[in-house]
Amino acid sequence: MKRFRFLPVAAAALLTIAAASLAAPPGGGGPPDKKPDADSEKPDGGKFEPFKPESATSNGTVTIGGQAISYQAVAGTLIVHPKGWDDVPRDPKTDKENAAPGEEGGEGRNPNAEASMFYVAYFKNGGGTRPVTFVYNGGPGSATLWLHMGAFGPRRIVTSTDAHTPAAPYTLVNNVSSLLDATDLVFIDAPGTGFSRIAGKDKEKAFFGVDQDAYAFAEFISQFLSKYGRWNSPKYLFGESYGTPRSAVLINQLEADRSIDFNGVILLSQILNFDLSPDRPTNNPGIDLPYQTELPTFAATAWYHHKLPGEHGNLEALLAEVEQFAMGDYARALAAGSDLSAADRAAIADKLHQYTGLPVAYILKADLRIDGGEFRQNLQGDEGMTTGRLDTRFSGTDLDPLAQRADYDPQSTALGSAYVSAFNDYARKDLHYGEGKIFKPSIGTFGTWNFQHQLPGQQRPGTSRQGSNVMPDLANAMKINPNLKVQLNAGYFDLATPFYQGIYEMRHLPMPANLEANIEFKFYDSGHMVYAKESSLKLLHDNVADFIRRTSSH
Repeated sequence: MKRFRFLPVAAAALLTIAAASLAAPPGGGGPPDKKPDADSEKPDGGKFEPFKPESATSNGTVTIGGQAISYQAVAGTLIVHPKGWDDVPRDPKTDKENAAPGEEGGEGRNPNAEASMFYVAYFKNGGGTRPVTFVYNGGPGSATLWLHMGAFGPRRIVTSTDAHTPAAPYTLVNNVSSLLDATDLVFIDAPGTGFSRIAGKDKEKAFFGVDQDAYAFAEFISQFLSKYGRWNSPKYLFGESYGTPRSAVLINQLEADRSIDFNGVILLSQILNFDLSPDRPTNNPGIDLPYQTELPTFAATAWYHHKLPGEHGNLEALLAEVEQFAMGDYARALAAGSDLSAADRAAIADKLHQYTGLPVAYILKADLRIDGGEFRQNLQGDEGMTTGRLDTRFSGTDLDPLAQRADYDPQSTALGSAYVSAFNDYARKDLHYGEGKIFKPSIGTFGTWNFQHQLPGQQRPGTSRQGSNVMPDLANAMKINPNLKVQLNAGYFDLATPFYQGIYEMRHLPMPANLEANIEFKFYDSGHMVYAKESSLKLLHDNVADFIRRTSSH
């Protein structure tokens, strides 16, 4: 497994504010809106008023690799409904009377709930049945402006590499790393985010959940293929952060339930098993894997900020060493629990000091188990600085120097304003969409998000803490479609979804060994939003474009 090599770079630090949600891009998962926008909701009471599809068309040109590509852009909405809905008019009273015990409306049906899902589609002129890629961010609760304006759209926002981007005016440039040279693109806002809206009785229950969300995306994609005549095009999913578990559930729904095979799934900053999240594994005692899979990112971060006690000129060699320790001596020490001898405990603490730069006394006090927030609070704590979560190259002034864990994410606030301002301006001036509407970069979903998930082969959703595991979904999709290819992209400096966590998940998918060759790994000297660093964005483009070209022809 070859990784990208690079030389040491200097650290930088500026003041920023919080990343709000688990595994979310900037702006994802803030507190719930107390009052809906005037254009955002349909009334729950009285006669149901359905949404109507909208669209606005524009034209443009982007230059990629020295080649000018003319395209048509369509900004619009498609209307989707929850599982159990069909286009035959119903009587809500009859549905309720026929419901199974304990169910509202029969098999989860809600004839009044619906979502108006916003998208921006870019079609290369004269493209025919070229590949089409469906792109989305995560959160859950984040719109897709980050991948749109930072990675693959025809225009890209210019931001600082590892520091706070100055306030407006911001700069949009021709995106030489747009994927329009390899595929048509469809950027989708999840229900309730961006310009997407939900309405009807129990609308949050209908769309805010692992399975409900994936079903809405499957409905959207099915409609899109019909509307634009793309059933015979090579097809791809591209999800970032929470968009990766969405992709796992979605690809299985598309292939197993709808008989729609895809050519490939592209994952950026992966988290398929939430039990491996580095955010608060202390809430799940007895599960020590998160401490192991986050350790290589700790080492990369301490290396970047020059906090390691020893010399390590080559990051790739350091990470290979740390990975071996994490899954070897460290794993055995954690598994021993209270049976670990004092001498072995001291030896492991010293090794962790060598790989994290944290004091031995602190490591012992933490019982050899330090979560992501604690690491970020303490790595540069002696300088009064908090280390980034989404991108640990970023730093910001401590909000509370005495806090146990970091209480905000420096990268989120470093980039958030630039992306939000750029998209609002671009949507209205270039895409001719959004007049009189409010764009929601993020919505609060964690109070209402349903993490229960119905695994392949199960009759009902399983019960779990806030920690769904959708590894079986991706494996099932690969088993029923053995030609499905998967590409995992990950940044070394991502402490929201650590790169080694993605490696571990892929190595433990429940599927035959011969399918493992369908998975490829790409690594970058960047963070969660790999594309926030221009050189990493170029490499990401090249890797994804090559993946699509290799897998879109027989």
